[in-house]
Amino acid sequence: MGIIQKDALRTTILSYIGIGIGTLNRAVLFVICLSTEQIGLINLVVAVGLLFAQMSNFGSIPSVLKFFPYFKNPEKRHFGFIRFLLQYLFIGIIVCLILFFLFKPFIQSLYLDRSPLFVSYYIWVLPIGISYAIFQFFDAFLRSLHKNILSVFVFEVVLRLVITALLLLVYYNIIEFHVFVILNSLVYIVPTLLLIIYLFRLGEFNFSAQKVSISRKYKNIIFNYSAYNYVNSLGVILVTTLDIMMIAQLIGLSETGVYSTVFFLVSATLIPFKSIIKISTPIVSEHWKFNRMNEMEELYQKVSSVSLLIGCFFFLIIWLNVDFLFAIPGEDFKSGIWVFFFLMVGRLTDMYCGINGLIFTTSKKYKYEIYFTAIMILLVYSLNLILIPKYGIVGAAISTSIAIILYNFARVFFIRQVYKINPFTKKQSLILLTGLIAYAIGKFVALFILPGLLLFFSECLVVLVFFLLPIYLLKIENESVDYLDKIVFQLKNRLFKK
Repeated sequence: MGIIQKDALRTTILSYIGIGIGTLNRAVLFVICLSTEQIGLINLVVAVGLLFAQMSNFGSIPSVLKFFPYFKNPEKRHFGFIRFLLQYLFIGIIVCLILFFLFKPFIQSLYLDRSPLFVSYYIWVLPIGISYAIFQFFDAFLRSLHKNILSVFVFEVVLRLVITALLLLVYYNIIEFHVFVILNSLVYIVPTLLLIIYLFRLGEFNFSAQKVSISRKYKNIIFNYSAYNYVNSLGVILVTTLDIMMIAQLIGLSETGVYSTVFFLVSATLIPFKSIIKISTPIVSEHWKFNRMNEMEELYQKVSSVSLLIGCFFFLIIWLNVDFLFAIPGEDFKSGIWVFFFLMVGRLTDMYCGINGLIFTTSKKYKYEIYFTAIMILLVYSLNLILIPKYGIVGAAISTSIAIILYNFARVFFIRQVYKINPFTKKQSLILLTGLIAYAIGKFVALFILPGLLLFFSECLVVLVFFLLPIYLLKIENESVDYLDKIVFQLKNRLFKK
């Protein structure tokens, strides 16, 4: 867990710098410079672009993470393993480009009535989709080499700084919205180019000279794994983008703008968890390689505990101040309060269940994941058809939350039955209990302080004093306390380093 904590802290810090920039972009500049309809368009184009990226990778990305430990050999250029999978990626991109134009009339017809603006900018999905597909592939390669920092920096910080610059150009009327949409799509090329340059400097970007020395048997194993995980990973990204696409189709781009902005806020709370997952991926693969199930369960429980602590902390901070925070961007965004609640409940469950998905997809039982994913997609789609017309964007959040909760607990149960490992410990219930006590105290404090900045800082203080401090001082959860100790220690070194 040491290497995970060290790199997770670094990537989390970088990610939160990016989130800070992203919050400036979405909560301030987007609101000032764009209408809710324009915000909805931008976020819809990005969401469909990310879906295109997931469709076009053809399972190559999870295969890099799963099999690279078996082929890792710098002297022999990893037996041409990366070049072999890179071919899958480019074939996938070509196939998806053909489908993109083939189904263009049908897809545009779905949005013509409620979101006609998307039809005009349909083509600008492609720069995002192609660039991000390649970026994900090289990011997986670097993660397998235990080089995690640059990918986070270029995507979370550099990309968002460029978008900030573009928004400022809109604000000062240097460019029009039409130009902003185009440039906002093209900037996704920047992180990909920076990763390629970095791989050149590492001496790893020499795929044309690689000889593929992989037996037919292993190629078949990799192909089967890629095929199954392609469907699974596509299902996961489809669930996260289905809400945005269906809201734009069934209601309109203005509501899409509100929902996608709240979705960004929820995603911000997931940054530490995603950082831990990224660092854990090659380690889980190595545990499977050497059949270290005791170490696997230990990691499973530690990640669950730390993620639960982090998730509860952010949920308390935001939910105790939800009226104040949602009043900042304007009245249009107050409809997103209960969207945040339901989405956050689902994501908190996702964090609490730890690395269950990672363990599942890298195990020999990975084929069963397709059933869980298929059920989740059908569940989200069916519930959206029922709940979005009735409850609007809140209905979309409810359907997603229900699907995520059922999906995670089903996977946890399956892993427990098959591999006899479990992410939960009795002490984790104390984290939840401490969180409930802190929430009750926060609501009590709110009775005596008028809404505003004073109440905001008071509620934040309540969470620190009555949630984090008891866990830290009483050592309620050892792994969480150890993680906090490392953060405090590293921050002290940064602050008092001569």
